[in-house]
Amino acid sequence: MKKITILLVLLCSGFLYAQKVMTPELLWQVKKVSPIGISDDGKKLFYRVSIPNMEANSFDSKYYEMPVDGGNFREISKDEANVANKNLSPDGKFMLMDKAVPVNKILGKDIYSDLPKSDTYIFTSLDYRHWDKWNDGSYNHVFYKDVNSGQEIDITPAQPYYTPQAPFGGDEDYIWGPKGENIYYVSKKNAGTEYATSTNTDIFQYNLKTKKTENLTSENKGYDTQPAFSETGAMAYLQMKTEGYEADKNDIIVLENGVKQNLTAQWDGTVNGFSWASNNKHIYFTAPVDGTIQIFKVDYPGKTKKMPVVEQLSRGQFDVTGIVAEQNGKLIVTRTDMNHASEIFSFDLDKKTFKQLTQVNTQMYSNLDLPQIEKRMVTTKDNKQMLVWVILPPNFDKNKKYPTLLYAQGGPQSALSQFYSTRWNFQLMASQGYIVVAPNRRGMPGHGVEWNAEISGDWGGGAMQDYLDAIDDISKESYVDKEKMGAVGASFGGYSVFWLAGNHEGRFKTFIAHDGVFDTRSMYGTTEELFFVNHDFGGPYWEKNNAKAQKAYNEFNPITYVNKWDTPIMIVQGGKDYRVPIEQGLQAFQAAKLQGIKSKLLYLPEENHWVLQPQNALVWQREFFSWLKETL
Repeated sequence: MKKITILLVLLCSGFLYAQKVMTPELLWQVKKVSPIGISDDGKKLFYRVSIPNMEANSFDSKYYEMPVDGGNFREISKDEANVANKNLSPDGKFMLMDKAVPVNKILGKDIYSDLPKSDTYIFTSLDYRHWDKWNDGSYNHVFYKDVNSGQEIDITPAQPYYTPQAPFGGDEDYIWGPKGENIYYVSKKNAGTEYATSTNTDIFQYNLKTKKTENLTSENKGYDTQPAFSETGAMAYLQMKTEGYEADKNDIIVLENGVKQNLTAQWDGTVNGFSWASNNKHIYFTAPVDGTIQIFKVDYPGKTKKMPVVEQLSRGQFDVTGIVAEQNGKLIVTRTDMNHASEIFSFDLDKKTFKQLTQVNTQMYSNLDLPQIEKRMVTTKDNKQMLVWVILPPNFDKNKKYPTLLYAQGGPQSALSQFYSTRWNFQLMASQGYIVVAPNRRGMPGHGVEWNAEISGDWGGGAMQDYLDAIDDISKESYVDKEKMGAVGASFGGYSVFWLAGNHEGRFKTFIAHDGVFDTRSMYGTTEELFFVNHDFGGPYWEKNNAKAQKAYNEFNPITYVNKWDTPIMIVQGGKDYRVPIEQGLQAFQAAKLQGIKSKLLYLPEENHWVLQPQNALVWQREFFSWLKETL
């Protein structure tokens, strides 16, 4: 009896894990670590830990502090995480903030005051919905608030613009100037149809004394984002040149004394995020490279004619997902890999070595048998070298045969790096006994600007052949069960699955497509960011003389090949996904059923392009593996 009691205590306390491999239920015990910042004296690191609460279908948060060089940590209250408030003006008189402002009358009850229970929307232009919300006529605006009086001033009243940017922007989209005389903010000041068809986001300067606003980046028609000042007053920001191209090369621009300088113009890559060095003479940044995300440094030569030099500082099979701060010759960063959720590390700038500071999930992983992650180079049909990640099951035995999954990445221009997800989790897939093949097919950043751009206008071309080249290459291995291969993916990955379902020549025995584009015509007619499909499809489907567009709506359209479908397929669709709207998944499911193909629809009415609620995510995982078990 005593032994049983001890065992129960151990199980309840979390020190003993019955599982030896990752499971869906265990994945939803993984805690998420988010750095808050460094204390003013530079001695303490503050961070938040988000803990999935499956019963409440939400997340709980706890706050901690630890020495900035690592060591003992302690739990604190949220208010004790005392870091410099970027939204407080340098003189301490004003606070920056944002909130929604009613600008246009869109709702029926606002237009007709005698009909207060009406739930109608009345639109006369596009931008009627975005991501997962309908436009109700209100827009996020920036305010500055007098700390003493409480008076709030909207710096651009009665204007239809979003700051923070919709749908994902936060307070990184507005900052104080070094002396506090100006406010700088990011906004796309287009409304309606122009908003939906453009990426022309600019950085604006608002002067508190004159109340005048100046567009600092009006000459650039693409994205201008993430302004940040050095201690000497130089403003760096990120810029994409091409209007309507959301995945263009992202460069670091520095504006000082009216002069702009592109620091990364000659570098064959794209920047994720950056941070000024404490010496103000260079900038640290993160960027995808060779299927990972690493730390780089670029010089800022100032007014000299010296060419900026880009240097890669870190190397390894992991992703550096963010730079928190520079402290005592080290960078505080977040890092992850396919077998481990994100933790906080320090990176020694001289030794080029990492030290793990937080150990939030270390105990859990130490009790698991982990998959093997292998880097494989595959020669494509057009004789290019393509990096392919191969994730092998725990305790892999090359003398056995394993069912194998081709993973199709979304984007289409998002990096397939060492990411760790609560949905598309390679560790979890491999731990259920599957080999996962994840090709860095053309269209992905980290392999040069040209490779990154090749996907646009060619969705059903080179990238689809890359997938087939990757799965054919791995199929040569004796440990791959060629009779048990499937293809899975979401977004563009879902498109890839739908396209492969009609063009796979018997390679695959099952498919799973989540929020995928099934019909490029109806996609153009219902998606909310028209600039994306205008760029990637080449324009609207009614332009009969537009060869690029007609290829997108015919030859590269998955629905064109639906009569060739003959393989079981599971289709997942979010009800609030306005990027790849609901008709895509419903059309695909209906086509499969009416042709007598074994199929399943997993409909998530309250989820958008992602799955964010813990219980829905766990249903997703269980259905995912149930389908694979049933059909492979």
